[in-house]
Amino acid sequence: MRMVSFSTARMYWPVAVVMAFVPWSVGCDSHPPAQAATVRSQPHPAATVTSPPAVPAPGQSTHSEEDSTQFKTSGPLVAEHQADVAAQSDGRVASIAVEIGDRVKRGQLLASLDDRALRAAVDSQTSHLASLGAQVREWEAEQKMDDADLRRADQLRSEKIMSEESWEHVKYKLDEVIAEVARYRADETATESELRAAKLQLEQCQIVAPFAGVVGRQSLRLAQEVKKGDVLFWITAEAPLRILFTVPESAMAAFAVGAPLHLSTPDYPQLSQSARILRVSPVVDPASDSIQVIGAIPHPSPLLKPGMSMQVALASQGAGPVKNALQERNRK
Repeated sequence: MRMVSFSTARMYWPVAVVMAFVPWSVGCDSHPPAQAATVRSQPHPAATVTSPPAVPAPGQSTHSEEDSTQFKTSGPLVAEHQADVAAQSDGRVASIAVEIGDRVKRGQLLASLDDRALRAAVDSQTSHLASLGAQVREWEAEQKMDDADLRRADQLRSEKIMSEESWEHVKYKLDEVIAEVARYRADETATESELRAAKLQLEQCQIVAPFAGVVGRQSLRLAQEVKKGDVLFWITAEAPLRILFTVPESAMAAFAVGAPLHLSTPDYPQLSQSARILRVSPVVDPASDSIQVIGAIPHPSPLLKPGMSMQVALASQGAGPVKNALQERNRK
């Protein structure tokens, strides 16, 4: 009995070893059971599925109409007329007639340079011109007398009463007088030109406003030596006002000529100023990929002043034109 049992144990030992390895090999299989796969494929209750962003079609803009209508920028207020007033000649400041903030009219005196030497030159040229005029009139009177004498001499010569030598004497005298008249007339013309130049230099000593406006800046003081071309004043008109700003190329279709604008400034929170696009630059600045836009302000508020920085946005009532412009751009 013992021998049989031992042999039987030896025969079934390999079978037991093989069955012991079966569960281990099943657990390491790369294909899980169907039930486990079903549980793992279900999403977590807290997870959300996000769809991928839509890819625009060829030629379609990625900017929405709402983004263009809500685009905001800023720019300065400028007057249509503004200019630097410079000295037109060298000189010393003799008087200053206006201050910063003063309103001036066209041609109004702003300042004057010392013009005493020029006034003396003008007076001298005026007197010399008057003297030359008297000389010209005197010689012209003598020319008339000598011309009459020559006519009588011609008659006497034709009648053989006056000799040829006497006739030539009368003729030469008239020619001399005519030459003197021409010389004095030439001197008179030259003096008139010099007088005009002296008067022009005298006028250039008067610094005047080129148009009606406001004195925005001044850079001079009494007794200051200035040179020709030195800027002494900056004059700006108060109206009409313009708003200058730039918009990126991606939003330029919304900013068409005539589109309404809304202007605001943090300096005056209660201010609500309307404007309209007056001009749009026909070219894009390649350095900044933007265009310049000029807006007109038909009825500016008294609070607005040239040089102020304003915030600019498309007005809400302009949504229709803006939408049409965007649709037209997308079609292209």
